[in-house]
Amino acid sequence: MNRRPLDVAIMSDLHLGTYGCRAKEIVHYLKSISPRILILNGDVIDVWQFRKNFFPLTHMQVIKEIMSLASKGTRVIYITGNHDEALRRYSDLELGNIQLLDKLVMEIDGKVCWIFHGDVFDSTTKGSAKFFAKLGSKGYNLLIRLNKLINWFLQLMGKEKMSLSKSVMDKVNKAVSKINDFEQTAAEIAIEKKYDYVICGHIHEPQMRCVMTDKGRVTYLNSGDWVEHMTALEFYNNDWHMYKYDEKEFASTVVNMEKKLPNLDVMADEVSMFVNSMMPAVDMIKSNVAFSKPF
Repeated sequence: MNRRPLDVAIMSDLHLGTYGCRAKEIVHYLKSISPRILILNGDVIDVWQFRKNFFPLTHMQVIKEIMSLASKGTRVIYITGNHDEALRRYSDLELGNIQLLDKLVMEIDGKVCWIFHGDVFDSTTKGSAKFFAKLGSKGYNLLIRLNKLINWFLQLMGKEKMSLSKSVMDKVNKAVSKINDFEQTAAEIAIEKKYDYVICGHIHEPQMRCVMTDKGRVTYLNSGDWVEHMTALEFYNNDWHMYKYDEKEFASTVVNMEKKLPNLDVMADEVSMFVNSMMPAVDMIKSNVAFSKPF
């Protein structure tokens, strides 16, 4: 398959390390594009749910493909979310073509874009409510496993698949939006700061819409997720587009997965040693970050 050239690709909520992650589809997608910039907008590795006894080969392959794109010249920007907030202690770390940030303001085709995960405006992920958010995350993961079993029986009976997890997530998002309405809050702040676009993830709902107030207007974009919707934002031909994964496009695509899974205990130790060895240089790196910060 020929790779599609893109100026920017934005993916969020991959949730690697969970049963709901559609890793095979992510690998297919990454192998089909050649972006100048790849932005991973939070909840990429699900630290909340991470267990060493569950990190399949396909999940490792996703990381490999991201690293492969970086080695071929793609600038990879990893923006932390609430499920991978443990990485925020290393924010502003830059290694080669890979940069770790909490938020990003950048100009794309003359338009100023404010890009962050979105959990900053969600009070259900903070303080005492965080415990219930993590508990809900575990329940959601269990529901996905149950949903797979139900769909297996439905296929045996020749019936269409159903998504219990999507139905629950939609209801949760409606409830949360009434309490927090963080999309509107983000848009209003973006308008005050004269940004042209505000781009989030977090609620797993792909979206492209214009928000207007008496102070101006801004375009709100949400890249969706790779658990239910399998969507991404793409910038090409001087405009933003919503990509929706279609398995028919990849029906004849053969992806060679790794045959052997690395020892995760050894890998974790090596990563820890590498990060610790880099920490003396972090202060210097922070003083040379190329992007301005919104607040």
